[in-house]
Amino acid sequence: MVNRADVGVIGGSGFYSLLDDVTEVTVTTPYGPPSDVVTLGRVGSRPVAFIPRHGRDHRFPPHRIPYRANLWALRSLGVRQVLAPSAVGSLRPEIGPGALVVPDQLVDRTSGRAQTYYDAGGVVHVSFSDPYCPSGRAAAVAAGRAADWEMVDGGTLVVIEGPRFSTRAESRWFSANGWTIVGMTGFPESVLARELAMCYTSLSLVTDHDAGVEAGEGVTHEEVLAFFAANVTRMRTLVTDVVASLPEERTCPCATVLDGLRLPFDLPQ
Repeated sequence: MVNRADVGVIGGSGFYSLLDDVTEVTVTTPYGPPSDVVTLGRVGSRPVAFIPRHGRDHRFPPHRIPYRANLWALRSLGVRQVLAPSAVGSLRPEIGPGALVVPDQLVDRTSGRAQTYYDAGGVVHVSFSDPYCPSGRAAAVAAGRAADWEMVDGGTLVVIEGPRFSTRAESRWFSANGWTIVGMTGFPESVLARELAMCYTSLSLVTDHDAGVEAGEGVTHEEVLAFFAANVTRMRTLVTDVVASLPEERTCPCATVLDGLRLPFDLPQ
């Protein structure tokens, strides 16, 4: 029976399961329960933990997801590398539905979300200049190319509060700033992983062009879920390929980001 994992996967809209022959674990955290029970299993020789970001019944909208509990639960189970598949809209005409973006930068346009563990007991400033793990990104890009995905290596993900989609004016503004894709869940998930010294890699599946990119009626939630559902089997295969290719020994900056900092509490081991 697997009761620890070194790789965690947080599944997005339409991505509610990953592993077969699993053990379900209920994890308690100082931040309340995670989105759902955590399932533990294996991908090849790698023990993996999986959490459906919105819950298996999709009960949590983006601004209500218990992000802190999710990341804390994964770390408490031994996870140190996190993969985060999600559905996003494209801000670029040349990047259409079906493309897979592995962003290297992030812009936060959310509001009101709890985005740190270090809000009491002493000030902790964590480096976040490069939000994503370079080792995880390299593994994801290589696996995607090997599987003949239309890959976009790098780009900026702008995260909006949701649950509404962007206006056309907002979408055009995001595009004019040179940003690449837009989503609702990539923050604070990424910074919370960094605050726990965990590697974090976004696997962003483009499901549509955002409202200001092309003329038309604009994106709907039903269209996003339908497109992701049509690609979920392929996405599951990609995630398992990336898991298998992640380095077992972490030599990236994520592992040492907290070195030398005085933390107000002990992190889960």
